[in-house]
Amino acid sequence: MTDPFQSEESVALRDAVRSLLTRRSGPEAVRAAMASPLGYDDKLWSTLCEQIGVAALAIPEHYGGAGAGLAEACVVLEELGRTLTPAPMLGSAVLCGEALLRTGNDEACERLLPGIAAGTTLAALAWSDEDWSPGLTASETGLDGHAHYVLDGDLADVLLAVARTSEGLGLFEVPLDGVRRERVTTLDPTRRLAVVDFAATPARRLDADGFDLRKLRDTAVVAVAAEQVGAAARALELTVEYTKQRRQFGRAIGSFQALKHRMADVHVHVEAARSALYAALVDGDAEAVTTAKVVCGEAFSHAAAEMIQLHGGIAITWEHDAHLFFKRAHGTALLFGDPASALGS
Repeated sequence: MTDPFQSEESVALRDAVRSLLTRRSGPEAVRAAMASPLGYDDKLWSTLCEQIGVAALAIPEHYGGAGAGLAEACVVLEELGRTLTPAPMLGSAVLCGEALLRTGNDEACERLLPGIAAGTTLAALAWSDEDWSPGLTASETGLDGHAHYVLDGDLADVLLAVARTSEGLGLFEVPLDGVRRERVTTLDPTRRLAVVDFAATPARRLDADGFDLRKLRDTAVVAVAAEQVGAAARALELTVEYTKQRRQFGRAIGSFQALKHRMADVHVHVEAARSALYAALVDGDAEAVTTAKVVCGEAFSHAAAEMIQLHGGIAITWEHDAHLFFKRAHGTALLFGDPASALGS
């Protein structure tokens, strides 16, 4: 299997993003971003977009993007996952960028994608009911229903919505003054989610003959898997570092065989997750994507749980990052629903 993350361009991209995040997205910066009105550091996001072009990666050049692909976007998402950096990369750049491209609507793409690619437009996609099935319906009077788990939905400059029509699913552009948007409390404080309410909301349909939500969800699942791999690997690194420093009975606790075995198990799971992510990127079929969701989610949950256990009492204090990794692990495992669930058409 060709490793999509080891090309010269991908390595350079990873190094650039990691260097910037190391300088500007440490634990204190992440906490400050979480507590900010936006829920993320807009200056850091602007730097990522202007100097590295992260939001433009998966958008074609003729729409203002870099013309790369999902693999390159996943390089960035993996690094954002390592530092738990709050950013609109997943919801705006990946999810909404891909949704617009899948409509085949040149006018809408030319109008909306350049701003998304530049990071100056924040877009959000509304579609899901509480069980992750399509929760909106379209009729002659407009869109109706409630959309849950909308990434950055209360902040977005552009709102897209997937709704059921008499012929199937469609993608719509929705005026912001036609909906009620409310931020909700989340398990993961680094992930901003909202509920968006529609009531006979006028909307403009962007697709011509149906919208494939399942394919879009597959893209989103792979993107989240990249986050999970990065975060799981970093959780293991931090745990290993701690066990080398913490001493008990005159020895570093990392020298105890039982703890070595536990950390080795985490390492095996992280590497299996990395392989599952690669397979989903290379193969791209539904089975590989479902496997990536399950394997990467389980690996991250395992790494975060062991991080809590092996750090002892300090892991449950606000000042330590362990609880943030634990919350991100459980939050991402639930994001976009059960891999075997039916999305409808």
